[in-house]
Amino acid sequence: ISTVKRLRSKFCPIMKKVAILQSNYIPWKGYFDLIAYVDEFIIYDEMQFTKRDWRNRNRIKNPSGLQWLTIPVLSKGNFHQKIFDTKIDGTNWASTHWSSLEKNYSRSSFFNEISSWLKPHFLERTYSFISEVNRVFIEAICSFLQINTKISCSSNFNLIGEKSERLANICKQTGASEYVSGPAAKDYIETKKFSDQNININWFDYSDYNEYPQLWGNFRHEVSILDLLFNCGKNSHNFMKFIKTTSHHK
Repeated sequence: ISTVKRLRSKFCPIMKKVAILQSNYIPWKGYFDLIAYVDEFIIYDEMQFTKRDWRNRNRIKNPSGLQWLTIPVLSKGNFHQKIFDTKIDGTNWASTHWSSLEKNYSRSSFFNEISSWLKPHFLERTYSFISEVNRVFIEAICSFLQINTKISCSSNFNLIGEKSERLANICKQTGASEYVSGPAAKDYIETKKFSDQNININWFDYSDYNEYPQLWGNFRHEVSILDLLFNCGKNSHNFMKFIKTTSHHK
């Protein structure tokens, strides 16, 4: 290593941002902004699967308001199972979901552009586990949005301790200097577990998103990112916070 590189390493240490979040089914735009903001995004699927949650469902817009798209899953003893152990119940959900998307977004400005790469993930693939389908869609959308963040799974790490201690230890294994978390976690994160590892916590801000041209009545932010993609296509980054400033610098 050169003397210049040694000096840079000593006086300008590399700062690495990491986020750890459970996998969601085609999540909203804020989820992808978080991915774009950090250097490594870790899908935390060792957590218990929770019913009526974002793990296997999300919302789209239709003429009547909001509509759920839900992937049916199999239960192991009243859903006492990890997310990565949760199997999908059947295959009909994929064609049903695509039909709903086609019905409600076919008149959107960028339907043909988005469906050209999205439709095969519904109709030309089969999935066994919810974590599998979630990762496929997350990575496909990141590719379209040119988000180059490294995506890992929690199974790649030694899971040491419980709750906040475990998250801090995952961050330490990645070489992170900063853990980025959604503001809701303020209620339960033990910040000392991170400071003990010399890791700062950054609370991500999901507020103040601009509205975009959206079908079907009053504007709603709380929908799957597919709503944004169908309506805005390649211009979607103009209605997000970090993609346009970070995606090309990873």
